[in-house]
Order: sequence, then C-alpha cells, then structure tokens
Amino acid sequence: MTSTLQPAETAEAVTRPGRWLALGVLVLAVLLVAVDATVLGLATPYISEDLKPSGTQLLWIGDVYSFVIAGLLVSMGSLGDRIGRKRILLVGATAFGAISVVNAYATTPEMMIVARALLGVAGATLMPATLALIRNLFHDPRERSLAVGIWGATASAGTAVGPIVGGFLLEHFWWGSVFLINLPVMAVLVLVGIKLLPESRTANPGPWDLVSVVLSLVGMVGVVYAVKEAAAHGFAWATLAAGLLGAAALYGFVRRQLTLPAPLLDMRLFRHRGFSGAVLADLLTILGLSGLVFFLSQYLQLVQGRRPFEAGLAELPAAIGAVVAGLLAGRAARRFSVRAVVSGGLAAIGFALAALTVIGQSTGYPLLGAALLVVGVGAGFSFTVTADVILSSVPKEQAGSASAVSETAYELGAALGIAVLGSIVTGVYSDFTGPAGTPAAAHESLGGAVEAAGSMPAHTSAVMLDAARTSFVDGLALAAGAGAAVLLAAAVAAWFMLRGQRLDSRP
Repeated sequence: MTSTLQPAETAEAVTRPGRWLALGVLVLAVLLVAVDATVLGLATPYISEDLKPSGTQLLWIGDVYSFVIAGLLVSMGSLGDRIGRKRILLVGATAFGAISVVNAYATTPEMMIVARALLGVAGATLMPATLALIRNLFHDPRERSLAVGIWGATASAGTAVGPIVGGFLLEHFWWGSVFLINLPVMAVLVLVGIKLLPESRTANPGPWDLVSVVLSLVGMVGVVYAVKEAAAHGFAWATLAAGLLGAAALYGFVRRQLTLPAPLLDMRLFRHRGFSGAVLADLLTILGLSGLVFFLSQYLQLVQGRRPFEAGLAELPAAIGAVVAGLLAGRAARRFSVRAVVSGGLAAIGFALAALTVIGQSTGYPLLGAALLVVGVGAGFSFTVTADVILSSVPKEQAGSASAVSETAYELGAALGIAVLGSIVTGVYSDFTGPAGTPAAAHESLGGAVEAAGSMPAHTSAVMLDAARTSFVDGLALAAGAGAAVLLAAAVAAWFMLRGQRLDSRP
C-alpha cells in the first residue's frame, strides 16, 4: 500500500515533535474505556443491593451502555472526521468524566439507566477518535504499527486492570468508587491533550446526515437488543419486532449511504478485501471469545470461590500475553505475512479454547492460566495487525469512519457471542437437577443459586450448589468448544481473505 501524502508532508508528519507523547494521551482514553467496560460486572451485585432494581431494570443497567455505543460509533467516527478528531475526543472525554460522577451517585434505577446511556454517548466518541488520530499522527508505517500495538496493548491491559482495580475498590469502598476513578484520568487526558494533540479533519466533508445517524442508531440498537433478548428470554413478538425494525433500519442506512454524495460511511470501503477480511476477523474473534470472557469471572468467583480481587489477578495472563504480542505484531507481520500472523493468532485462540473443554470445578490454575496466556498472545497478534490493516486500507480522511467500523464489529461480535454462546451456558445450566425444595431462582443463574443457598438447610444447599456448579461448568466447557470452532473457522477465513495483504514499510 502506498501513502496518500506528498513527500514534504510525509517528512513533516514523520518528524512531528511530541507524537509519542500525544500517543500517551490517546492510550489514556483507551485505558479508561477498557476499564469502565469491566468494572460494572463486579459492581452489579452491590448496585442491585443498594438501588433494588427490578430484573428488567438490572438488565438495562448492564446493557444500555453497549446498546448506545454500538449504535453511535459510526456516527461519532464520521462526526470526528468532519468537526475535528481532537475536538470530539476532548469533548467526549470531558463528558465521560462528568457523567461518571452521575453514575457514581445515582439514587434510583431509572437514574442509573439514563446515566449509563449518556456514558455510552460519550464513550462512542473516544475509541474511533483515538485510532483515527493515530492514523494522522504516524504516517511512517513501521511507527504506526508500533503505535497501534501500544494502543491495542493498552486496551488489553485495561481489561485486566479493570477487575483488579474494581475488586480492590469494592472490597474497601462503596460501589460508586469504580466510576469515580475515571475523573483523574480524564482530567489528565483533557489538560495534556489540549497542548499535545494535533487537530485533523476531512477537507470538504459535506453535511453530517442526521437521517443516517438515526437509521444507524435504530438499526444497531434494534439488532443488538433483539439478539440479547432472544438469548436471555427466548423469542417473543416484541423481540422479533425489534430485530426486524433494526434490520430494516440498517438496510435503509446502507441504501442511503450509496446514494448520498457525502455519506456518513463510505460503503466502498468494503470492496477492499483486506478491509473486509480484517473487520470479519475481528467480529468472529470477539464472537468466539465472548462466552469465555463473559462467564470466566463467574467461574472463578462462584465455582472456585475466589474473591473479586483474586479473580482479577487470575485473568492477568491474558492481558500480559496480549500486551507482549501487540508490541511485536507489526514486526512479525512484515517478516512473515499479514495472513500468517492473523490466522496463526486466531488458530492459537481456537486451540486454547479447545483445551478448556476439559475444565471442571477443581481444575488447577496452571491449565487455566496457560490457556489464558495463549488466548492473550493470539488476540494481541490478530487484533493489532487487523487494526493496522484497517487503518492502512483507507485514506487518512476516512480514518474516523474506518475506525468506527472496526469498533462496531467488536460490539456486534460481543452481542452475538453472548447471545449464542451465552444461551449454550444458560441452557445447559438451567436443566440441572437439584434436591427437593430447590427454588426456581436457582435455575435462572449461578448467582441466583448461591444467593438461594443462604436460606436453605446446610446439607440441602450443599447438594444443590454442587449440582448447579457442575451444570454451569458443563455449559462453560460446551461454550468453549463452540468458541473454538468459531475461532478456527475465522482463522481459515482470514487466511483466504487476507491473501496478498502486506503492511507497507515505506513512509
């Protein structure tokens, strides 16, 4: 791939002073979003006890953030291309910090739901803007590969730091503290970013089409909501209606983009085989991993009896592997090939998930830790290289939209993965046979079984919990096998779709 810059412009970009310090500001935003995505799961039991939401309200507290962020990523990425990526990043970061305070001091379930939705709006501005600014900061391909590796490594580190920090805070402070940790990070990001980050935007981008924004939001929210509801409660007319509305809105969005002179998202990007292959690889990877990621914390805490802080530490090998692999990914892709590194990384994840099909209640940590390390290494290689391919496949003027497509693939993959693989776990779990007197709530979730055990006779509760945990682990092992199949299929697809793809070594 060749650069769209003129030689003089390239030299100026390559020698831009402070670009590595500016990258440090960008990864702060990535770290914050990654941490925030993981701490809510730990805080949910405490929020439930304090705010006493209904079952439906509790689901919305957990899901509305991802619904909104999935629906607005493309729109916010395109808005950043138009009004300035630095501007939208700093405004979004400021809003993220302010709304975090509202989350921390929410006094009713309704207030919490609204605060989480607003946090999703702010969060949708951050990830596309950070990756797009990297595309505009680093025009030397080798430097950009390293920068993307650092970006991805920070996201991976954040997913590990989140449970550790969140577990520590929840053991010593009230649940709102997990949101207040956003404030100092955001303050540093905004104050330093004002001085160090360069502004970049698309020349003559055309108007920001509000109809396309609405279609994108309705489409993504409708589809993701329908998938999650079908997984949690089965098919119902309301779920089917939401899914059909979402699909129709997405169809309308695509048709509208093909007719607009200045579309919100240039659909011609998908004609590039490398771009499409990288996006598909990301989506399938997250889909296959979601079952493990979503239920692993429950396994560590509710099956093996680890405290939240200890459970967070137990997941650390995945982050360590991802950080190391992310920093080496660009060099590996140039030495071997893009498809070899991406396909190899996906296959490694697939085999690690396959190893977890033998997991049991008393499985020792060496097997689990080794599998998590391999998962992290594979993800670090594949995600870093696909992000580099996505950025390199488009002109820098479309970096925000391309980055948003990449992030949307993550969100959609997570929704589909939790729906498909999550339904496997819950389906197997709910059929466990408990002793006489087992309450219905125990069949809904393992957390419900643990809570119900507290009001049962000691012997009966022990028998019930053993049956529930065994069934949960059986479901988790089956989901790991399904995830392994998805990852190995993704490795094959990436091998063919990324054929001939190269990371350029020339400025």
